Amino acid sequence: MKNIRLRCALCILSAMLIFTNRTRAQQRPLSSGDTLLLADPTIFSENGQYYLYGTGSARGFAPYQSTDLKSWHGPVGKGDGGHALLMGDSYGTKGFWAPQIFKNNGKYYMVYTADEHIAIAESDSPLGPFTQKEKKPISGAGKQIDPYIFKDTDGKLYLYHVRLQNGNRIFVARLKDDLSDIDTTTVKECISAQLPWENEAKAPWPVSEGPTVVKHDGLYYMLYSCNDYRNINYSVGYATATSPFGPWTKAAENPIISRQLTGINGTGHGDLFSDKSGQLWYVFHTHASNLRPGRRKTALVKIAFTKTKPAALVADKDSFHYLVFQ
Repeated sequence: MKNIRLRCALCILSAMLIFTNRTRAQQRPLSSGDTLLLADPTIFSENGQYYLYGTGSARGFAPYQSTDLKSWHGPVGKGDGGHALLMGDSYGTKGFWAPQIFKNNGKYYMVYTADEHIAIAESDSPLGPFTQKEKKPISGAGKQIDPYIFKDTDGKLYLYHVRLQNGNRIFVARLKDDLSDIDTTTVKECISAQLPWENEAKAPWPVSEGPTVVKHDGLYYMLYSCNDYRNINYSVGYATATSPFGPWTKAAENPIISRQLTGINGTGHGDLFSDKSGQLWYVFHTHASNLRPGRRKTALVKIAFTKTKPAALVADKDSFHYLVFQ
């Protein structure tokens, strides 16, 4: 009996040491030249500065900063450990995923996933601290993830997001003007994975996620990702609509960002933004290598609208590169 107890104790101690070593490895300070490891990334641009946020910390969101999209430093958040949103200041205890920064009426809002629900926190700075007076998620039944706020030209706000019901499906709802919650009477499904490229593994739980919406020449464009993020064919496509609520027509040239474009597996789930010159970029993640998903790497690729009517979206293969810490 003593030997059994001793073996059990040694097993527990060994597991604790492995966990500690893994945690230390994940928290290893970045060195110059290291690729940034943020999944589900987004970039917010203001006053000549670029702020990068994404999935990467168990305690919230710790952003990086750049002036040229090439050299990044940080984390630069005002909270402990460089966090802009820190667990305990807002809703959530685990699973801090897929943030977006949205500025409205002089205030900064972070919409994000935690505990497989969506919450919206606010701050006076893109570096935080982002907080909630009442720590709660937005309304809606079931699990909701991958939020994206879109402001239309008429000033109306919409929340695109993913609901976990018979697969990962993209929905939209009107967001209240004060960003306190959605109008649940307006919820409508937009996109589900139905095409062969969208469910390459023929999985019983098809995945469409990571929505980003932009308006161009009166037409709404939604970029989205399909296939499980661990799949080598995790890719980005887009659809168009004449209304924020759809119906959405998927582009014939999909996917526009994939391992065929980049040469790297697992390309997807990102955000669209403009640089100082007005050039559109898509920030996204890839697998750590073509051998394993690992901690996902953060990358950029240029995006452009063609001059056709209606315009198509195309990605520039030669512009693909990873974001590097300096």
